[in-house]
Amino acid sequence: MKSLHRSISSTLLTCLSVVLFISTSAIGQSKSEEIDALLNQYLSYGKFNGSALVAKDGDVILKKGYGMANMEWDIPNSPNTKHRLGSITKQFTAMLILQLAADGKLDLQAPITTYLPEYPITTGDQITTHHLLTHTAGIPNYTSFPKFIEEDSRDPYSPEEFTKKFQDMELEFTPGERFNYSNSGYFLLGFLVEKLSSKTYEEMLTEYIFSPLGMKDSGFDHHSNILKNRATGYEKNGSEFINAPYLDMSIPYAAGSLYSTVEDLYLWDQALYTNKLLPQKYMDMYFKPYIPAFGSFHYAYGWMTGNEALGNTTDSIAVISHGGGINGFNTQISRSPSDRSLIVLLNNTGGAPLGQITQAILGIINNKSYDLPKASLASKVLEVIETAGIDAGVAFYEKNKDNQDFDVNENEMNQAGYKLLRSNKTKEAIQVFKLNVDAYPNSANVYDSYAEALMKSGDNKGAIENYTKTVEMNPGNINAIDMLKQLGVDTSNFTKEFEVPEALLESYLGVYELMPTFKITITKDGKQLKAQATGQPSFNIFAKSKDTFYLKEVAAQIQFIKDENGNTESLTLFQNGQEMNGMKVE
Repeated sequence: MKSLHRSISSTLLTCLSVVLFISTSAIGQSKSEEIDALLNQYLSYGKFNGSALVAKDGDVILKKGYGMANMEWDIPNSPNTKHRLGSITKQFTAMLILQLAADGKLDLQAPITTYLPEYPITTGDQITTHHLLTHTAGIPNYTSFPKFIEEDSRDPYSPEEFTKKFQDMELEFTPGERFNYSNSGYFLLGFLVEKLSSKTYEEMLTEYIFSPLGMKDSGFDHHSNILKNRATGYEKNGSEFINAPYLDMSIPYAAGSLYSTVEDLYLWDQALYTNKLLPQKYMDMYFKPYIPAFGSFHYAYGWMTGNEALGNTTDSIAVISHGGGINGFNTQISRSPSDRSLIVLLNNTGGAPLGQITQAILGIINNKSYDLPKASLASKVLEVIETAGIDAGVAFYEKNKDNQDFDVNENEMNQAGYKLLRSNKTKEAIQVFKLNVDAYPNSANVYDSYAEALMKSGDNKGAIENYTKTVEMNPGNINAIDMLKQLGVDTSNFTKEFEVPEALLESYLGVYELMPTFKITITKDGKQLKAQATGQPSFNIFAKSKDTFYLKEVAAQIQFIKDENGNTESLTLFQNGQEMNGMKVE
C-alpha cells in the first residue's frame, strides 16, 4: 500500500502478534521486577517506548518511563511525562455528560435536537445522547472519510464548524439498531457539553474532573501551548523512528484530544471506586455493558467491558478498559475491579502491541505464564542491508527466517521495503518486497507493494502482473485498480461484485472463535454483510464469490466453510499472509 500509516490502526489482526516464547515467574524475582524486565525487553526490540503504571489491590507496584519522550534531545520518558491519550479521552467526555444528567440538565433518552436545535431534525430527532455514548447513533465516523487526512486533519475548527462536516450525512443505520464505533458521536458529545454548560469543553474538564481529583498533569492538548514534560509523538519508518504528522487537536476534540500521565490516570482510577464525581446510580450507568462490541466485549459509556486473558492461558479476568490511538501515540488503560488492579500504558511511538503487553502483565500479576516479545527480523535485515548491502541482507533473511529467536512479520518487512523505496534504493526495495511475496503468497498487500516498486523501476510488465494479482485477491483495492488504469489496462471486470442470495448470507451470520480471546462476529444490515473482530470496529465485507468476501478498508478476506450437511461450520481469515480458522460458536 502507498501509505505507511494506512493499515496499522485499522487491521483486523491488530492484537494478534502471537509469540511463542513462554515465560514463568522467575524464582526470587518480584512482580515489579518481572514487569520491568518484560517492558525493557519490548523496549529493546523497539516495540514499546513510553510510560507505564501497574497497580494491584489498589497499590502501585510499578511506575516507570521507558525510552525517550524526546529523541532529539535525549529526554527520557518518566511517570510524569505527558502523553496524548487518543480515545481514552472518551471516558472523560462520558463522565461530563453523566454529571450534566445527574444535575438534571440532560435527559439521556431525549432527542439531541432538544439541546442542539440547529442540528438537522431528520436525523437529530432520532438520535439520543445514549446513542452517542454507546456508538449506536449511526452517524458516519469522520476519521474514516476518504480524504480526512489530506483535507481536514491539519486545520483548526470550532466545534460548531466541524459538526457541519457530518451532521447532514445520511445515517448508516437506524439509531439504537447496532454498534459502530464513531468518533463523530463523541465529537458531538463535546459540543453538547458546551451548549448545556455555556463553558468550553476544556473548562468543564478542569472544573468538574481534573481539579477535584488533583489531576494537575492532565488537560486538553494545544499544539501552540508550552507544556512542560510533553512527549513528542513518533512513528516507525523501517527500523527507525520519524516525527509523527501534525494533527490539529481541535479535530479529535472530545473524541481524542486529551493528554495525561500514568500517575494522573492512577488518581482517575482510584476515584472511580468512589462517588466523588457521580452518585452511585450514575456510576452504575457509566460502567453498564449496553451493547455487544468488539467480539466478546460490550460497550458501556466511554469504556469497554469484558474478559481479558491472563497471559497466554485460557484463564481470564473481568476488565473495564479502553485503548487510544492518535498520530504518534497509542495508549491503553485496563481496570480489574475484582482485585483493584490497574494497567496503564502510554506509548509515544505509535503502533505498539499494547494489548499483547497488557495480557502479559495480567499474567505476571496473577501468577500465570505469558509470552515474551521477539526481535524483529525485518529490522535486523534492514540494518544488514544498510551496512553490508542487499546481498548480505537477503542472505541474513534466508538464514534466519525460521529462527525462533526472531519475529517474522509481514507488515514490518513491508515497512522495511518502503524505507528503502523512499530512500531511492529501488533495487533493494524490490528484493525485500519479493522476499515478502515469497513468504506470504496469500496476502494481497505484498503484491501491491511489490508492484509499486516495480512500477517505479520502470518494469511496467511486472507491475501489471502484480497489481492484477492483488486486485484478484482483494477487489476492494482501489489504488491498485487506479494504477492499472495508468498502465493502460482495462479494469472494467475488476469492479463487478458477486451477487449472493440472501438466504446464503443469512447462513453466514454468527460468532466465530479464532482464538480464546479473538472472535469475529458476522452480522447483516439489509443485504450488506459485516464483520467485527475483537477490539476492532465493524467493517463491510463484499462478495468475491458465493463463499469468499473481502474488505475494502484493509487487505483481508474471509471464506466461509460448510459441513457435509450444508451448514456453515467455520470461517478462514486470510490476512498478512496468515490463515486463521475459526469455528462457529454462536
